[in-house]
Amino acid sequence: MEDNPLNMKLLEILLRPKNYTLLEAVDGEEALDIATREQPDLIVMDIQLPKMSGLEVTKKLRQMPVFNSIPIIALTAYAMKGDKERFIAAGCNAYLPKPINTRELPEMISRMLQQSQKITPSVRDNDQKDSCRR
Repeated sequence: MEDNPLNMKLLEILLRPKNYTLLEAVDGEEALDIATREQPDLIVMDIQLPKMSGLEVTKKLRQMPVFNSIPIIALTAYAMKGDKERFIAAGCNAYLPKPINTRELPEMISRMLQQSQKITPSVRDNDQKDSCRR
């Protein structure tokens, strides 16, 4: 969930080659709606979203049992001391500051999807692709 078109394009460039299915939201209300409807395997959440912050969306998602085990990565320009702890306390599993680290984000997504599947295996066809939705 990202409101900046340039960051959305960068995420798409980084993640499409990995065969992830990407969903986009430009504000917090849309992010909550898409996440609730689609129940993605992983969420990359911008913290500074219009209408409803990424932290508010994360807190609302974590109140729903279906989102207890879905990894959420906080992606934000906030880089103040204590922000990482605040994002984790709000329900994010990990935190990456902007500008986006083009190596670290895909590696983190892959690792978190693998860990998530070990905890809550899902039924998939052998040729079905993992999904990372934003």
